[in-house]
Amino acid sequence: MDLVVLHSISLPPGTYGGPEVEAFFQNQLDWTAHPFFEQIRGLEVSAHFFVRRDGEVVQCVATDRRAWHAGRSSWQGRDNCNDYAVGIELEGLEGDVFEPAQYASLVRLLLALARRYPSLRAVAGHEHVAPGRKADPGPGFDWAQLRAHLDWPAACFASLSAAVVSEEAKRFG
Repeated sequence: MDLVVLHSISLPPGTYGGPEVEAFFQNQLDWTAHPFFEQIRGLEVSAHFFVRRDGEVVQCVATDRRAWHAGRSSWQGRDNCNDYAVGIELEGLEGDVFEPAQYASLVRLLLALARRYPSLRAVAGHEHVAPGRKADPGPGFDWAQLRAHLDWPAACFASLSAAVVSEEAKRFG
């Protein structure tokens, strides 16, 4: 694993705190419980981790197994991100502001993943690995805050501008 892909999800859209996301990832969602669920019926989706609004981290798929989170995707010229990326779903919608507890849990999770997978060297949004097709986690996600708490080089984050990465490359050699 050398990439983490961040996503956002809520089921039904805009509803937080229920069991629906986990049920969806386990293919156990009651399709009749909400009209929206009929639109996603048949999708086979999973992620390695789900971070709730209160910061609770739920592991849905073992990290040594493939999860189905990125779909048609590419990162730095490599297709099929599901083959080499850990997928982390944040409870929220594109444009939502994420909770401090989610950032705190995400930082702890990313540090643990980096210890387990020394080859891990990048964090991207679904929007970065599937541009034009996906928009999550979206503009409500504070990439600068995540970076500040991790203190990793700018080059590790897909969201930072090329100018920032270039400047940091000069600084760190």
